Amino acid sequence: MLELFGSGLVSLWLDRSGVKVAKVDPLEVLALQSSPSLVLAPDRSPVAANAVQQYVQSLQSLGAASEQGVWLQSGPLLLANHQGTVPLPAASLTKIATSLAALSTWGANYQFDTTISTTGTIVNGVLQGDLIVQGNGDPLFVWEEAIALGNTLQSMGINRVQGNLIITGTFAMNYNFNPVESGELLKQAFNADTWSNTVENQYLTLPPGTPRPQITIFGSVKFEKLINPKQILLVRHHSLPLSQIIKEMNVYSNNEMAEMLAYLLGGAPTVQQKAATAANVPLTEIQLVNGSGLGVQNRISPRAACAMLMSIQKRLSPYQLTVADLFPVSGRDRRGTLLSRQIPLGTVIKTGTLNDVSALAGVIPTRDRGLVWFAIINRGSAIERFRNEQDRLLQNLLKQLQIPDTLPAALTPRLQPLGATRRNEIMYKG
Repeated sequence: MLELFGSGLVSLWLDRSGVKVAKVDPLEVLALQSSPSLVLAPDRSPVAANAVQQYVQSLQSLGAASEQGVWLQSGPLLLANHQGTVPLPAASLTKIATSLAALSTWGANYQFDTTISTTGTIVNGVLQGDLIVQGNGDPLFVWEEAIALGNTLQSMGINRVQGNLIITGTFAMNYNFNPVESGELLKQAFNADTWSNTVENQYLTLPPGTPRPQITIFGSVKFEKLINPKQILLVRHHSLPLSQIIKEMNVYSNNEMAEMLAYLLGGAPTVQQKAATAANVPLTEIQLVNGSGLGVQNRISPRAACAMLMSIQKRLSPYQLTVADLFPVSGRDRRGTLLSRQIPLGTVIKTGTLNDVSALAGVIPTRDRGLVWFAIINRGSAIERFRNEQDRLLQNLLKQLQIPDTLPAALTPRLQPLGATRRNEIMYKG
């Protein structure tokens, strides 16, 4: 068994000719982590290990030690490990696996297309036929997107639809998997005269001066499995990039979005296999029954959670993106699951909560150890106490390893807005 020792910036690159020592991206070391020839180097300065030991001791009265797992890693340097390779109920840390599986399948810039077609013609502002919406699984088709789509159709001269609104394919609006109910929501979004207070509030998030669409659809909303071969394509709506869809999913820990992605990927077994392969960890350390994390049957080891996050970071690099583009950042994303948490600023995190599970995973920038990847999984009924202790552990860790002078570029997010009409491609030419 070969061991790595040093400052944490040295890694091994193995090839057929033997062992060579080379300077590589520390994230690449993770690809070799589960190799039988490689062991992560233990940190010679046990600052993190001592902090974790104190943390575990503080939880002794709240649950069995076997129900608590912690893993801390900086590149090839193992900082601390308590039950780190044991798969534990992971709650919404499952969404890390779903995120990685989606990213490795489609890439960060992938967009889901929703096409709008018709069986008729546009005459004096009236679409004399059905309006057909074919979905392709967009998990983030919400009020803002629907309003922008309505404005695009109205700019093409459509004020009324004489026929029905036909839904086909995989179409969900506002995370509703029922195609007819989603169609009713879309019909409402197209006509500002029918907006509820909820729609009005979402409209106010759009740029000032955004038009209010007023398209009246006289027919009913219907779902059809088969596509009419005689339809004429009007508009191709492109979703936000996959990276931002995943970001919204993780900020709010949205279960419906996660389940949609898992469904499109082929279900929980496929997500599990893809995530384990991409992170190069044993399949036994990622055990999934769904893509969202609902239920204690979803089990992930803390080590696997860190491995998946590091794999995501590496896969985002060619796109000039970082894990901060896929997960909440403390101090920046003042919404969703970060509310009421006391997590050090600049930390990229994913939370997870069930009735008896509290989990936290992510990466924290430090001066002395650079990026420190961490995963903490607690099981027991004292959820608030677990959260407080998790936050305190990160605060103590940063106090020992020091705050960096500046937030590294490796943790700087980039975003696009919802409801942008530029993502509606007009296809109709006559």
